[in-house]
Amino acid sequence: MGLLEFIKDYFLGFWDYETPKVMVVKNKKLGVIYRGVQFLVITYFIWYVFISQKAYQDSETRPESSVYTKMKGTALLGDHILDMVEYVRPSEGGDVISTILRREVTHNQRQGTCAEHFTVPSANCSKDADCISREVNFDGNGQRTGRCVPYYNQTFKTCEIQTWCPIEDYAAIWEPALAEAINFTVYIKNAIHFPKFKVLRGNIKPNKRNGQKYLNKCHYNEKKHPYCPIFRLGYIAEQAREKFSELCRTGGVIGVFINWKCDLDLDPSECTPTYSFRRLDLRKNLPSSGYNFRFAKYYSKDGEEFRTLIKAFGIRLDVIVHGHAGRFSIIPTIINTVTAMTSVGIVSLILSTLVCSIICDWIMLTFIDKNDIYSDRKYDDDSKVPSPSQLLTVPTEFTISYGSNHSDLSEGVAL
Repeated sequence: MGLLEFIKDYFLGFWDYETPKVMVVKNKKLGVIYRGVQFLVITYFIWYVFISQKAYQDSETRPESSVYTKMKGTALLGDHILDMVEYVRPSEGGDVISTILRREVTHNQRQGTCAEHFTVPSANCSKDADCISREVNFDGNGQRTGRCVPYYNQTFKTCEIQTWCPIEDYAAIWEPALAEAINFTVYIKNAIHFPKFKVLRGNIKPNKRNGQKYLNKCHYNEKKHPYCPIFRLGYIAEQAREKFSELCRTGGVIGVFINWKCDLDLDPSECTPTYSFRRLDLRKNLPSSGYNFRFAKYYSKDGEEFRTLIKAFGIRLDVIVHGHAGRFSIIPTIINTVTAMTSVGIVSLILSTLVCSIICDWIMLTFIDKNDIYSDRKYDDDSKVPSPSQLLTVPTEFTISYGSNHSDLSEGVAL
């Protein structure tokens, strides 16, 4: 029977009409809280939306940009002196440049036949029948001849292949890393153009007198030399939170981010770039981590072609340019002002009123004395309103008005 009564009450209550009741509560503490929260909400919209985000400016976020890079430095490798021609790729510069930090070199390779490396699948054999002629294993180093031969000077055998011999996995020599490369410098010249505002800026400060001398001796420093775009590789690795010794071992790709954020309403000298550096490739212990590439140097000896195969590990720098410029314009100012006064203004008013009401109602119903009186006044049920005959016995301490839904608690109820 209780369940049926609940369902009946719920069904009948579903058709009830609820209307908000406005109450005036003259309490200074609640008033301060209400107006304080309302002030914070409105301040947020005015300061952040309009002023901080510069809604009064016309902006451009897709500038035109050019990047030129050049690396300098010398290093000693054994008895040889290596300069930028030896270790820089590509030599003409651009928005991508790499430097070799360590090499694995295979000397005197020539076209011929030799034993396949024993780690290649199905390369190990005991007789010729184990090797299929003209078969190419794409995990291997060449095309099989069908013969089973001794693996160089070892006692076991592998399938013979036709390729550049000797193979890299067997004959490569690991050279020591270029420790001096930590002091190599990279020069990054960047020009950016905002076509909407016809503004062209560069990351080098014009100086007709001592400009070249200044660039020959300066290194970038955010505070002392912001217009010197010459960076040490050690500084770049440090800013990217990488160990230079680890980069020498495995190589890596580092992004050089040039960020232009220009307020063209200010002095042009305020439009300067900021630089940030971050590792771009996966640096966890994965087979694909790091950065390396191969190239060869070809030469002839007694009419026969030879080559020196080099597997290079190094740092690759990817220069990425971002730009944003803004300038005062009357059109966006009018549009955003009207928008703020309408949509933003209405939203802020509704939001502030709603948030303040919830906070103040919760305080009134929970912490303030005589909160039961406030609750009775706030939530009325017309089914409990006394009939006219019953009003004769109602005490005269409260006045109930049926002609208005506005109640003032400033009289008769001291809170």
